[in-house]
Amino acid sequence: MRGISLNLPELKSDSVKYLHAQKPTPNLRPEMKFTLSATNPDCKARAGVILTDHGEIPTPIFMPVGTAGSVKAVHQRELETDIDAKIILGNTYHLYLRPGLGLLEQAGGLHKFIGWQRPILTDSGGYQVYSLGDNRKITEEGVIFKSHIDGSKHVFTPEGVMDIERTIGADIIMAFDECTPYPCEYAYAKKSMGLTHRWLQRCVKRVNETEGKYGYSQALFPIVQGSVYKDLRTQSAEFIASQDQPGNAIGGLSVGEPHEMMYEMTDLVCNILPEHKPRYLMGVGTPENILECIALGIDMFDCVMPTRNARNGMLFTTQGIINIRNEKWKDDLSPIDPELGDYVSSFYSKAYLRHLIIAKEILGAQIASIHNLAFYLWLVKQARQQILAGTFYGWKNRMIKIVSQRL
Repeated sequence: MRGISLNLPELKSDSVKYLHAQKPTPNLRPEMKFTLSATNPDCKARAGVILTDHGEIPTPIFMPVGTAGSVKAVHQRELETDIDAKIILGNTYHLYLRPGLGLLEQAGGLHKFIGWQRPILTDSGGYQVYSLGDNRKITEEGVIFKSHIDGSKHVFTPEGVMDIERTIGADIIMAFDECTPYPCEYAYAKKSMGLTHRWLQRCVKRVNETEGKYGYSQALFPIVQGSVYKDLRTQSAEFIASQDQPGNAIGGLSVGEPHEMMYEMTDLVCNILPEHKPRYLMGVGTPENILECIALGIDMFDCVMPTRNARNGMLFTTQGIINIRNEKWKDDLSPIDPELGDYVSSFYSKAYLRHLIIAKEILGAQIASIHNLAFYLWLVKQARQQILAGTFYGWKNRMIKIVSQRL
């Protein structure tokens, strides 16, 4: 490491000691497959299928965020039966700290630990480490950081993060990168992009010399960076494409930049990333963002917005956006949104949900969260059907007007 001396055994972290006890073993090439089924004639929207060892993922798809092994306020049974989530997310940083790698391996990986048999994707923790601010130091070797839980000291390196993600056991594992903030000076964005690329090469090497612990394949997705600078995004997309991994992601967007700028960068990158591999836009976003980015060629999305906003009483519906706290819903006994077809949206009334949210009853957060996730999954399912029918572009323009209006 440049400018700093690390003595890993002295770190107060059993997880770090555990990681560096791992010995590389020959890797089996990831078996994840992507089949492109249709593209829209009026834009770059596309429908496909990602095949993993834990099941098929029809695209475009939205992935509920289960940061610490739980999609907040939602049972796994509800995720499967009511919401019909095809894939969920876990987060390397949070799972590494709690419950820890030893317990996850003892359980047989995250799938078995949480009782979820469909695909899982794990973020590498790069965004969370970036969010720690003064509690982390980025170097060429990796990142030294303090836990937000107890202040203990830890180290993430590209190799170490790959080992962590192997142990967590997700079907899709993300490369360790640095997420630049917005706004960001050009010089820093360029330096950060270079670091992300060098870290990626180390991630690829580590994945190629190791294999999964639980008998199924894991696919590595590199991440395009470059802030909002066209030349950097172009360089990064070309470099990521050259690594020839099973899928690719776009990071560092939806961090405060105007939506038009996000769309411009997404369009630029999608024109470079290979068509025969899935494209994942990280951390996006509103229903409008998702529809616009599907039109630009994105296949996969995730965001905490549907569950976070649900807990605050904001509902996304097929008719528009509802603030369920408003007085106008106090006596409205109509269902939340029967068009979605899921249980809670058809069974519970707006008045009852408003009562629960105002009274701060836990059930209110549960109902609202399930509803919002059901809406997001309904939206991408409808988008897929429109792409397959060749009618996506006009439908998208009409739908954006509907889902963006405040009721």
